[in-house]
Amino acid sequence: MSDYAVINPATGETLRDYPTITDEELRQAIASASAAHEEWSRRVAVTERAALVARVAALHTERREQLAEIAVREMGKTLEQALGEVDFAAAIYQYYADNGEAFSADEAIELSDGTGSAFVRRASLGVLLGIMPWNFPYYQVARFAGPNVVNGNTILLKHAPQCPESAAAIAQIFDDAEAELGAHDSVYVNIFATNEQIATVIADPRVQGVSVTGSERAGSAVAELAGKHLKKVVLELGGSDPFILLSTDDLDAAVQDAVNARLDNNGQSCNAAKRFIIIDELYDAFAEKFTSVFTANTPADPMADSTQLGPLSSKAATERLTEQLGRARSQGATILASGEPDGNFFPPAVLADVTPTMDAFHEEFFGPVAALYRVSSEDEAVRLANDTPFGLGSYVYTTDQAQALRVADAIDAGMVWINLVLGDAAELPFGGVKRSGTGREMGRLAMDEFVNKKLIRIA
Repeated sequence: MSDYAVINPATGETLRDYPTITDEELRQAIASASAAHEEWSRRVAVTERAALVARVAALHTERREQLAEIAVREMGKTLEQALGEVDFAAAIYQYYADNGEAFSADEAIELSDGTGSAFVRRASLGVLLGIMPWNFPYYQVARFAGPNVVNGNTILLKHAPQCPESAAAIAQIFDDAEAELGAHDSVYVNIFATNEQIATVIADPRVQGVSVTGSERAGSAVAELAGKHLKKVVLELGGSDPFILLSTDDLDAAVQDAVNARLDNNGQSCNAAKRFIIIDELYDAFAEKFTSVFTANTPADPMADSTQLGPLSSKAATERLTEQLGRARSQGATILASGEPDGNFFPPAVLADVTPTMDAFHEEFFGPVAALYRVSSEDEAVRLANDTPFGLGSYVYTTDQAQALRVADAIDAGMVWINLVLGDAAELPFGGVKRSGTGREMGRLAMDEFVNKKLIRIA
């Protein structure tokens, strides 16, 4: 049986297996991506590469219903959110198509001695390897492939084993766009590779960099290999993002934002709010309202229009979350709400009284489980927010603008959202610190991760 298979998490049914790439096919894939870089990507103007990415964006939009249904089948995302993801992926590609030429422009340097001239010219590196996760099968690929194809790099893409159908659909989109525009046919190459094969890809001298979105374990393993072979690496890993509520003029709205931030993608998002840190005078009212609204979201058929919470992505994900919740209970956490999973349909759960001695204090819960914390001051809120090995995103709710910026400065995270959630956009950089990873994707910064910033000095 192949490592790559579509197993519908709503039913447990295996719908299709995809063959793992052979070693010879993998050698050919690396060679073809390298040839695409040498023969097309680095030779054509950025406008031609941007045109290819623009066509990829348009094909995502044209095929949005088909692509969304694939994501529902593969990992249980609700249809509404799957359609939104496809639209976001298209917007990301279009953003780099629209802005790539300006982002790639030469950067003049003022010389201290005033003689001659100098500038930085951005040049492609070559073949890049992307290792992508299952939870956002289109969006994650777009934010890696979009800027880097515009930069002139070529892509080898290893998708998650449970997302082969979406991986094949993305590859088909690139194939079709390449054929329509007369580009090389291997600017983007999908590879259904094993972890052992990926080690050989990273070691190959034609591969110049690696981008990984996934778990700490996966990121650490890939970073070790990349370091051994002196390859640039970008890592977007886990998160245990704090949602800090210090004051509000509308508690109901803050509660709804908190629920939305936890339930996005069935609770399986790295930058979802997971720890809710509430000032003492608001804690009791928040806990009551949040628990009521959160648990009113009953897991249901992800294809139904009204569904806000679908199944977890797999049997393994359900078993993991069940074990974590049980361990939190046995270690003394208060369970304000929970239910019994039905297959992979996992009902929302709310924890309280979690202490630093419990595993739940430091772990990431990848599913609809929220932990509530009571604090007495802004300083205590910041200390608690930072008391985690992760540092991806964070959310701060307050009516005091000075306090908002003060807390934002004090939080150890790559992103701070003030009085809003789910505000991601193509132009906003995404990434974290600590064990949440290194580097940035999306926005202007993404185009500087995998380029040679070449100095040219003229006498």
